[in-house]
Amino acid sequence: MAFDFDTLLDRRGTWAMKWDAAARFYGVDDVIPLWVADMDIPAPPVVVDALRRRVEHPIYGYPMLPPSYWDPVVRWLEQRQNWPVRRDWLAACPGVVPALNFCVQAFSQPGDTIVIQTPVYHPFYQAVENNGRRLIRNPLRFEGGRWTMDLNDLGRRIDSRTRMLVLCSPHNPVGRVWTPGELEAVGRLALDRGLLIIADEIHADLVFDGRRHTPLASLDAALAARTITLQAPSKTFNVAGLTSAFAVISDPGLRARFNAQVENAGLSIGNVFGQAALWAAYAEGGPWLDELRAYLEGNFDFAGIFFGERLSPLRFLRPEGTYLALVDARGLGLEPQALFMFFLKKARVYMDDGTKFGEALSGFLRLNMASPRPLLREAFGRLEAALRKLTLSEALC
Repeated sequence: MAFDFDTLLDRRGTWAMKWDAAARFYGVDDVIPLWVADMDIPAPPVVVDALRRRVEHPIYGYPMLPPSYWDPVVRWLEQRQNWPVRRDWLAACPGVVPALNFCVQAFSQPGDTIVIQTPVYHPFYQAVENNGRRLIRNPLRFEGGRWTMDLNDLGRRIDSRTRMLVLCSPHNPVGRVWTPGELEAVGRLALDRGLLIIADEIHADLVFDGRRHTPLASLDAALAARTITLQAPSKTFNVAGLTSAFAVISDPGLRARFNAQVENAGLSIGNVFGQAALWAAYAEGGPWLDELRAYLEGNFDFAGIFFGERLSPLRFLRPEGTYLALVDARGLGLEPQALFMFFLKKARVYMDDGTKFGEALSGFLRLNMASPRPLLREAFGRLEAALRKLTLSEALC
Protein backbone atom coordinates (compact mmCIF):
# COMPACT_ATOMS: atom_id res chain seq x y z
CA MET A 1 0.00 0.00 0.00
CA ALA A 2 1.11 3.56 -0.67
CA PHE A 3 -0.39 4.77 2.63
CA ASP A 4 0.38 3.75 6.20
CA PHE A 5 -2.75 2.80 8.08
CA ASP A 6 -1.03 0.65 10.73
CA THR A 7 0.75 3.37 12.72
CA LEU A 8 -1.17 4.73 15.69
CA LEU A 9 -0.71 8.42 16.46
CA ASP A 10 -1.12 9.41 20.12
CA ARG A 11 -4.23 11.57 20.50
CA ARG A 12 -4.45 11.58 24.30
CA GLY A 13 -4.49 15.04 25.79
CA THR A 14 -5.51 16.73 22.52
CA TRP A 15 -9.13 17.17 23.65
CA ALA A 16 -10.11 14.50 21.16
CA MET A 17 -13.60 13.41 22.18
CA LYS A 18 -12.88 9.82 21.22
CA TRP A 19 -9.78 9.46 23.41
CA ASP A 20 -10.38 11.79 26.35
CA ALA A 21 -14.08 11.21 27.08
CA ALA A 22 -13.72 7.98 29.10
CA ALA A 23 -11.53 9.60 31.74
CA ARG A 24 -13.66 12.73 31.91
CA PHE A 25 -17.10 11.14 32.06
CA TYR A 26 -16.42 7.70 33.56
CA GLY A 27 -13.15 8.19 35.47
CA VAL A 28 -11.56 5.29 33.59
CA ASP A 29 -7.99 5.57 32.29
CA ASP A 30 -6.04 3.35 29.91
CA VAL A 31 -9.07 2.78 27.72
CA ILE A 32 -8.96 1.79 24.04
CA PRO A 33 -11.80 3.86 22.54
CA LEU A 34 -13.73 2.12 19.77
CA TRP A 35 -16.93 4.12 19.99
CA VAL A 36 -17.66 7.47 18.29
CA ALA A 37 -17.43 7.53 14.47
CA ASP A 38 -13.99 9.12 14.25
CA MET A 39 -11.10 7.26 12.63
CA ASP A 40 -7.72 6.77 14.30
CA ILE A 41 -6.25 7.00 10.82
CA PRO A 42 -4.72 10.28 9.60
CA ALA A 43 -6.54 12.26 6.95
CA PRO A 44 -5.22 11.89 3.39
CA PRO A 45 -1.84 13.57 2.77
CA VAL A 46 -3.45 15.72 0.04
CA VAL A 47 -5.82 17.14 2.66
CA VAL A 48 -3.02 17.73 5.15
CA ASP A 49 -0.99 19.48 2.45
CA ALA A 50 -3.94 21.68 1.49
CA LEU A 51 -4.46 22.68 5.12
CA ARG A 52 -0.75 23.37 5.56
CA ARG A 53 -0.73 25.66 2.54
CA ARG A 54 -3.75 27.53 3.87
CA VAL A 55 -2.26 27.84 7.37
CA GLU A 56 0.89 29.37 5.90
CA HIS A 57 -1.14 32.41 4.90
CA PRO A 58 -1.50 33.91 8.40
CA ILE A 59 -4.84 35.65 7.96
CA TYR A 60 -7.92 33.54 8.58
CA GLY A 61 -10.76 35.94 7.89
CA TYR A 62 -14.26 35.38 6.57
CA PRO A 63 -14.13 33.04 3.55
CA MET A 64 -16.12 32.97 0.34
CA LEU A 65 -16.77 29.94 -1.83
CA PRO A 66 -14.55 30.16 -4.91
CA PRO A 67 -16.24 29.64 -8.31
CA SER A 68 -14.57 26.22 -8.63
CA TYR A 69 -15.56 25.04 -5.15
CA TRP A 70 -18.21 22.56 -6.26
CA ASP A 71 -16.31 21.19 -9.28
CA PRO A 72 -14.62 18.26 -7.49
CA VAL A 73 -17.85 17.42 -5.63
CA VAL A 74 -19.79 17.24 -8.91
CA ARG A 75 -17.11 15.01 -10.45
CA TRP A 76 -16.98 12.82 -7.35
CA LEU A 77 -20.71 12.22 -7.22
CA GLU A 78 -20.83 11.29 -10.89
CA GLN A 79 -17.77 9.07 -10.90
CA ARG A 80 -18.10 7.45 -7.47
CA GLN A 81 -21.86 7.34 -6.99
CA ASN A 82 -23.09 7.35 -10.60
CA TRP A 83 -25.06 10.49 -9.84
CA PRO A 84 -24.96 13.46 -12.24
CA VAL A 85 -25.80 16.62 -10.32
CA ARG A 86 -25.71 20.30 -11.23
CA ARG A 87 -23.57 22.79 -9.35
CA ASP A 88 -26.57 24.95 -8.54
CA TRP A 89 -28.19 22.02 -6.68
CA LEU A 90 -25.46 22.15 -4.02
CA ALA A 91 -25.75 24.06 -0.76
CA ALA A 92 -23.03 24.42 1.86
CA CYS A 93 -23.74 23.75 5.53
CA PRO A 94 -21.64 23.21 8.66
CA GLY A 95 -22.46 19.54 9.13
CA VAL A 96 -25.00 16.81 8.48
CA VAL A 97 -26.47 16.95 12.00
CA PRO A 98 -27.01 20.73 11.85
CA ALA A 99 -28.47 20.29 8.35
CA LEU A 100 -30.89 17.68 9.65
CA ASN A 101 -32.08 20.17 12.25
CA PHE A 102 -32.38 22.89 9.59
CA CYS A 103 -34.60 20.59 7.54
CA VAL A 104 -36.87 19.82 10.49
CA GLN A 105 -37.19 23.54 11.22
CA ALA A 106 -37.71 24.62 7.61
CA PHE A 107 -40.11 21.95 6.38
CA SER A 108 -42.33 21.13 9.36
CA GLN A 109 -44.17 22.84 12.20
CA PRO A 110 -44.28 22.10 15.94
CA GLY A 111 -46.62 19.18 16.51
CA ASP A 112 -46.03 17.64 13.08
CA THR A 113 -44.84 14.04 12.96
CA ILE A 114 -41.59 12.83 11.42
CA VAL A 115 -40.69 9.21 10.67
CA ILE A 116 -37.33 7.63 11.43
CA GLN A 117 -36.35 3.99 10.93
CA THR A 118 -35.04 2.62 14.22
CA PRO A 119 -32.58 1.72 15.61
CA VAL A 120 -30.70 4.66 14.16
CA TYR A 121 -28.03 7.29 14.79
CA HIS A 122 -29.18 9.02 17.98
CA PRO A 123 -29.14 12.66 16.70
CA PHE A 124 -32.12 11.69 14.52
CA TYR A 125 -34.25 11.41 17.67
CA GLN A 126 -32.89 14.70 19.01
CA ALA A 127 -33.49 16.63 15.78
CA VAL A 128 -37.16 15.69 15.89
CA GLU A 129 -37.96 15.95 19.58
CA ASN A 130 -35.73 18.92 20.48
CA ASN A 131 -37.50 20.95 17.79
CA GLY A 132 -40.96 20.23 19.16
CA ARG A 133 -42.00 17.68 16.53
CA ARG A 134 -43.48 14.26 17.26
CA LEU A 135 -41.47 11.15 16.53
CA ILE A 136 -42.81 8.14 14.65
CA ARG A 137 -40.63 5.04 14.88
CA ASN A 138 -40.66 2.58 11.98
CA PRO A 139 -38.62 -0.34 13.37
CA LEU A 140 -36.27 -2.24 11.11
CA ARG A 141 -36.54 -6.03 11.21
CA PHE A 142 -33.61 -8.22 12.27
CA GLU A 143 -33.94 -11.62 10.62
CA GLY A 144 -31.22 -14.14 9.91
CA GLY A 145 -28.52 -11.75 11.07
CA ARG A 146 -29.57 -9.02 8.61
CA TRP A 147 -31.64 -5.86 9.00
CA THR A 148 -34.42 -5.02 6.54
CA MET A 149 -37.08 -2.32 6.19
CA ASP A 150 -40.67 -3.00 7.22
CA LEU A 151 -42.63 -0.99 4.68
CA ASN A 152 -46.01 -2.40 5.74
CA ASP A 153 -45.40 -1.03 9.21
CA LEU A 154 -44.21 2.28 7.73
CA GLY A 155 -47.39 2.67 5.72
CA ARG A 156 -49.52 2.10 8.83
CA ARG A 157 -47.61 4.60 10.96
CA ILE A 158 -47.78 7.61 8.64
CA ASP A 159 -50.59 9.92 9.72
CA SER A 160 -52.17 13.18 8.53
CA ARG A 161 -49.56 15.28 10.37
CA THR A 162 -46.54 13.40 9.00
CA ARG A 163 -44.34 15.73 6.98
CA MET A 164 -41.11 13.86 6.35
CA LEU A 165 -39.16 10.64 6.46
CA VAL A 166 -35.53 10.74 7.57
CA LEU A 167 -33.57 8.00 5.81
CA CYS A 168 -30.13 6.78 6.90
CA SER A 169 -28.28 5.36 3.88
CA PRO A 170 -25.90 3.58 4.37
CA HIS A 171 -27.42 2.88 7.73
CA ASN A 172 -25.75 3.73 11.00
CA PRO A 173 -25.56 1.65 13.16
CA VAL A 174 -26.89 -1.51 11.47
CA GLY A 175 -24.44 -1.26 8.57
CA ARG A 176 -26.86 -1.90 5.71
CA VAL A 177 -26.21 -0.61 2.20
CA TRP A 178 -29.77 -0.39 0.91
CA THR A 179 -30.31 -1.89 -2.53
CA PRO A 180 -31.84 0.14 -5.37
CA GLY A 181 -35.00 -1.95 -4.98
CA GLU A 182 -35.31 -1.19 -1.28
CA LEU A 183 -34.72 2.51 -1.91
CA GLU A 184 -37.22 2.59 -4.75
CA ALA A 185 -39.88 0.98 -2.54
CA VAL A 186 -39.41 3.30 0.44
CA GLY A 187 -39.12 6.33 -1.84
CA ARG A 188 -42.34 5.54 -3.70
CA LEU A 189 -44.22 5.01 -0.45
CA ALA A 190 -43.01 8.38 0.84
CA LEU A 191 -44.00 10.09 -2.41
CA ASP A 192 -47.43 8.47 -2.44
CA ARG A 193 -48.05 9.77 1.08
CA GLY A 194 -46.80 13.28 0.32
CA LEU A 195 -43.66 13.15 2.46
CA LEU A 196 -40.40 15.01 2.05
CA ILE A 197 -37.39 12.69 2.32
CA ILE A 198 -34.25 13.75 4.16
CA ALA A 199 -31.49 11.33 3.19
CA ASP A 200 -28.47 11.23 5.50
CA GLU A 201 -25.85 9.75 3.17
CA ILE A 202 -22.75 10.76 5.09
CA HIS A 203 -21.31 7.23 4.82
CA ALA A 204 -21.98 7.00 1.07
CA ASP A 205 -18.35 6.38 0.12
CA LEU A 206 -17.69 3.77 2.80
CA VAL A 207 -19.22 0.65 1.26
CA PHE A 208 -17.54 -2.74 1.01
CA ASP A 209 -17.29 -6.15 -0.58
CA GLY A 210 -18.06 -4.93 -4.09
CA ARG A 211 -21.19 -3.00 -3.17
CA ARG A 212 -22.03 0.46 -4.48
CA HIS A 213 -24.03 3.15 -2.74
CA THR A 214 -27.13 4.35 -4.58
CA PRO A 215 -28.22 7.90 -3.74
CA LEU A 216 -31.98 7.84 -3.36
CA ALA A 217 -32.32 11.04 -5.39
CA SER A 218 -30.45 9.44 -8.29
CA LEU A 219 -33.28 6.97 -9.01
CA ASP A 220 -35.48 9.43 -10.90
CA ALA A 221 -36.48 13.08 -11.14
CA ALA A 222 -39.69 12.70 -9.12
CA LEU A 223 -37.80 11.30 -6.14
CA ALA A 224 -35.07 13.90 -6.54
CA ALA A 225 -37.65 16.69 -6.41
CA ARG A 226 -38.82 15.52 -2.97
CA THR A 227 -35.44 14.56 -1.50
CA ILE A 228 -32.81 16.55 0.33
CA THR A 229 -29.54 14.59 0.36
CA LEU A 230 -26.95 15.34 3.04
CA GLN A 231 -23.32 14.35 2.54
CA ALA A 232 -19.90 15.46 3.81
CA PRO A 233 -16.22 14.55 3.58
CA SER A 234 -16.10 14.12 7.37
CA LYS A 235 -16.50 10.34 7.72
CA THR A 236 -14.89 9.42 4.41
CA PHE A 237 -11.70 11.43 4.93
CA ASN A 238 -11.68 11.79 8.76
CA VAL A 239 -12.14 15.57 8.86
CA ALA A 240 -15.23 15.78 11.10
CA GLY A 241 -13.71 18.54 13.22
CA LEU A 242 -13.54 20.87 10.20
CA THR A 243 -17.35 21.22 10.01
CA SER A 244 -17.88 21.27 6.26
CA ALA A 245 -20.80 19.48 4.64
CA PHE A 246 -23.24 19.95 1.78
CA ALA A 247 -26.81 19.31 0.73
CA VAL A 248 -27.93 18.27 -2.75
CA ILE A 249 -31.37 19.77 -3.49
CA SER A 250 -32.60 19.78 -7.08
CA ASP A 251 -35.88 21.60 -6.34
CA PRO A 252 -35.21 25.37 -6.30
CA GLY A 253 -37.97 26.11 -3.80
CA LEU A 254 -36.72 23.57 -1.29
CA ARG A 255 -33.17 24.76 -1.82
CA ALA A 256 -34.12 28.39 -1.16
CA ARG A 257 -35.87 27.45 2.07
CA PHE A 258 -32.93 25.34 3.20
CA ASN A 259 -30.44 28.11 2.48
CA ALA A 260 -32.63 30.61 4.32
CA GLN A 261 -32.67 28.37 7.39
CA VAL A 262 -28.86 28.12 7.35
CA GLU A 263 -28.61 31.89 7.04
CA ASN A 264 -31.16 32.48 9.80
CA ALA A 265 -29.02 30.34 12.10
CA GLY A 266 -26.06 32.60 11.39
CA LEU A 267 -24.08 29.78 9.80
CA SER A 268 -23.91 30.76 6.15
CA ILE A 269 -20.22 31.70 6.35
CA GLY A 270 -18.15 28.55 6.29
CA ASN A 271 -14.93 27.36 7.89
CA VAL A 272 -11.84 28.49 6.00
CA PHE A 273 -10.00 25.24 6.75
CA GLY A 274 -13.03 23.04 6.15
CA GLN A 275 -13.40 24.51 2.68
CA ALA A 276 -9.77 23.80 1.83
CA ALA A 277 -10.09 20.24 3.13
CA LEU A 278 -13.32 19.51 1.25
CA TRP A 279 -11.90 20.70 -2.06
CA ALA A 280 -8.67 18.71 -1.71
CA ALA A 281 -10.43 15.54 -0.50
CA TYR A 282 -12.84 15.31 -3.41
CA ALA A 283 -10.32 16.55 -5.98
CA GLU A 284 -7.42 14.26 -5.06
CA GLY A 285 -8.43 11.87 -2.28
CA GLY A 286 -9.65 8.95 -4.40
CA PRO A 287 -6.49 6.78 -4.29
CA TRP A 288 -6.26 7.14 -0.52
CA LEU A 289 -9.93 6.15 -0.12
CA ASP A 290 -9.50 3.08 -2.31
CA GLU A 291 -6.67 1.83 -0.09
CA LEU A 292 -8.54 2.75 3.09
CA ARG A 293 -11.55 0.69 2.05
CA ALA A 294 -9.32 -2.31 1.34
CA TYR A 295 -7.68 -1.85 4.75
CA LEU A 296 -11.04 -1.65 6.51
CA GLU A 297 -12.19 -4.83 4.77
CA GLY A 298 -9.06 -6.44 6.16
CA ASN A 299 -10.06 -5.21 9.62
CA PHE A 300 -13.49 -6.79 9.16
CA ASP A 301 -11.87 -10.08 8.10
CA PHE A 302 -9.58 -9.98 11.14
CA ALA A 303 -12.48 -9.27 13.49
CA GLY A 304 -14.64 -12.00 12.02
CA ILE A 305 -11.92 -14.60 12.61
CA PHE A 306 -10.97 -13.33 16.08
CA PHE A 307 -14.55 -13.17 17.32
CA GLY A 308 -15.40 -16.54 15.81
CA GLU A 309 -12.42 -18.32 17.32
CA ARG A 310 -11.74 -16.51 20.59
CA LEU A 311 -14.62 -14.28 21.69
CA SER A 312 -17.57 -16.62 22.08
CA PRO A 313 -20.39 -15.90 22.88
CA LEU A 314 -19.90 -12.48 21.27
CA ARG A 315 -20.92 -12.28 17.61
CA PHE A 316 -19.37 -9.81 15.16
CA LEU A 317 -21.84 -8.52 12.56
CA ARG A 318 -19.88 -7.47 9.49
CA PRO A 319 -21.15 -4.14 8.08
CA GLU A 320 -21.98 -3.75 4.41
CA GLY A 321 -21.28 -0.02 4.74
CA THR A 322 -19.85 2.41 7.30
CA TYR A 323 -16.89 1.38 9.45
CA LEU A 324 -19.22 0.77 12.41
CA ALA A 325 -20.01 -2.84 13.29
CA LEU A 326 -22.53 -4.24 15.72
CA VAL A 327 -21.46 -6.81 18.29
CA ASP A 328 -24.25 -9.12 19.43
CA ALA A 329 -23.52 -9.72 23.12
CA ARG A 330 -26.94 -10.98 24.13
CA GLY A 331 -25.39 -14.35 24.92
CA LEU A 332 -23.78 -12.88 28.02
CA GLY A 333 -27.20 -12.23 29.56
CA LEU A 334 -26.23 -8.81 30.95
CA GLU A 335 -28.46 -5.76 31.08
CA PRO A 336 -27.38 -2.98 28.66
CA GLN A 337 -25.74 -0.69 31.23
CA ALA A 338 -24.02 -3.61 32.96
CA LEU A 339 -22.80 -4.86 29.58
CA PHE A 340 -21.40 -1.46 28.61
CA MET A 341 -19.68 -0.95 31.99
CA PHE A 342 -18.28 -4.49 32.02
CA PHE A 343 -16.32 -3.93 28.84
CA LEU A 344 -15.41 -0.34 29.76
CA LYS A 345 -14.12 -1.10 33.26
CA LYS A 346 -13.04 -4.73 33.10
CA ALA A 347 -11.72 -4.89 29.54
CA ARG A 348 -10.81 -1.20 29.27
CA VAL A 349 -12.46 -1.08 25.82
CA TYR A 350 -14.94 1.73 25.18
CA MET A 351 -17.74 0.72 22.79
CA ASP A 352 -21.15 2.32 22.36
CA ASP A 353 -24.09 0.86 24.26
CA GLY A 354 -26.51 -0.31 21.57
CA THR A 355 -29.53 1.17 23.34
CA LYS A 356 -28.08 4.61 22.56
CA PHE A 357 -29.52 4.01 19.09
CA GLY A 358 -32.78 2.34 20.13
CA GLU A 359 -34.19 -0.33 22.41
CA ALA A 360 -33.98 -2.91 19.62
CA LEU A 361 -30.22 -2.96 20.23
CA SER A 362 -30.48 -4.02 23.87
CA GLY A 363 -27.62 -6.49 24.33
CA PHE A 364 -25.66 -5.10 21.37
CA LEU A 365 -22.61 -2.85 21.25
CA ARG A 366 -21.43 -0.61 18.41
CA LEU A 367 -17.78 -1.10 17.52
CA ASN A 368 -15.71 1.41 15.52
CA MET A 369 -13.46 -0.58 13.17
CA ALA A 370 -11.58 2.40 11.68
CA SER A 371 -8.40 1.99 13.72
CA PRO A 372 -4.94 0.62 12.98
CA ARG A 373 -5.07 -3.17 13.11
CA PRO A 374 -2.48 -3.44 15.91
CA LEU A 375 -4.80 -1.38 18.12
CA LEU A 376 -7.75 -3.62 17.28
CA ARG A 377 -5.62 -6.66 18.09
CA GLU A 378 -4.83 -5.22 21.52
CA ALA A 379 -8.47 -4.30 22.12
CA PHE A 380 -9.75 -7.73 21.15
CA GLY A 381 -7.14 -9.32 23.41
CA ARG A 382 -8.52 -7.26 26.26
CA LEU A 383 -12.03 -8.43 25.44
CA GLU A 384 -10.84 -12.03 25.47
CA ALA A 385 -9.15 -11.66 28.85
CA ALA A 386 -12.21 -10.01 30.37
CA LEU A 387 -14.50 -12.75 29.06
CA ARG A 388 -12.24 -15.44 30.53
CA LYS A 389 -12.44 -13.77 33.95
CA LEU A 390 -16.21 -13.47 33.62
CA THR A 391 -16.50 -17.16 32.73
CA LEU A 392 -14.22 -18.10 35.65
CA SER A 393 -16.23 -16.01 38.11
CA GLU A 394 -19.43 -17.65 36.89
CA ALA A 395 -17.85 -21.09 37.34
CA LEU A 396 -16.76 -20.25 40.89
CA CYS A 397 -20.29 -19.17 41.70
